[in-house]
Amino acid sequence: MNRDPRLIIKSHINTERSMLIREQNNDYVFEVEKKANKPLIKRAVESAFKVKVDSVRTMIMPGKVRRMGRNVGKTPVWKKAIVRLKKGEVITMFENL
Repeated sequence: MNRDPRLIIKSHINTERSMLIREQNNDYVFEVEKKANKPLIKRAVESAFKVKVDSVRTMIMPGKVRRMGRNVGKTPVWKKAIVRLKKGEVITMFENL
């Protein structure tokens, strides 16, 4: 199934923890489409950033309960992927963040 990588990878997650694991393990953290599986995520990252992927770990992040005054709502459930690149590979787009 040929899918556009832009439909699978929604955004790059740039937090203190994601910066730390990027420096230590060469891992990059992305928000991905909820129905995407590991091989699909791997192909999307390889084709979008022209790198070789070593492994992919995924997790479903639960929505949080939020209040705005007396109204209570819930943020949506989303999927996070931690992508480990092969030794020597780097995504130059995120190196200067």
